[in-house]
Amino acid sequence: MKKALAFILAALLAALACAALAEAAEELPALEDGVYTATFTTDSSMFRVNEAYDGQGVLTVKDGEMTIHVTLGSKNILNLFPGLAEDAKKDGATLLEPTTDLVEYADGTTDEAYGFDVPVPAIGVEFDLALIGKKGKWYDHKVMVSDPVLLDQPGE
Repeated sequence: MKKALAFILAALLAALACAALAEAAEELPALEDGVYTATFTTDSSMFRVNEAYDGQGVLTVKDGEMTIHVTLGSKNILNLFPGLAEDAKKDGATLLEPTTDLVEYADGTTDEAYGFDVPVPAIGVEFDLALIGKKGKWYDHKVMVSDPVLLDQPGE
């Protein structure tokens, strides 16, 4: 009986959390098409934006669809997946492939690191993003994109 009650309570809490996320996303105004800087936060110090970019990525909005390009700290993360690790392992899962980005540090040195174009479902709302590294194991993470600032557009 206790297990059934705990299960029902957990399901109810999950449903309330989903409803709160959906409501929060609906309350945020849609961004206009354009290119923005935006903060990309993660739940892990091992999975973060390269230090040269101070936690920022480049957010592109086109026809209401948002994608943020983030450059990571190394080439150790091989793929990302928008969702959970268990779904990333399934046949037919579409993995995000890395780009090789040239990073220039404040002291003038340069290095290469992997970057990724990550679909963004909403601004200011945590979402699931799984990753696989060189060890071949998938990990679940929570990430959020916030604080978009429109970049100057040519001709403005």
